[in-house]
Amino acid sequence: MFVQNCWEVKKCGREPGGFNAAEFGVCPAAIETKVNKLNNGKNGGRVCWAIAGTLCGGKVQGSFASKLANCLNCDFHKLVLTEEGKNTVSTKDILKLI
Repeated sequence: MFVQNCWEVKKCGREPGGFNAAEFGVCPAAIETKVNKLNNGKNGGRVCWAIAGTLCGGKVQGSFASKLANCLNCDFHKLVLTEEGKNTVSTKDILKLI
């Protein structure tokens, strides 16, 4: 199955070399290697809800705790859960790695 990372779906432009990287900085999800390949993503590209400093609604988000409610309602988060099904890595396990 072909899956996409958050920056490919959301088109935020914060991946390395992306159109918003200079203004907002490179997204931590795009470069967080500790979670590479989790949920079949590149770096943190499919576990972005657990990574502080990601972009949502045009704004850089804060800590995991402060952004969790928004992330749980995010279409991308729901997409990952659907695509990965029972193989989805739990947020608890993701947080242990970062």
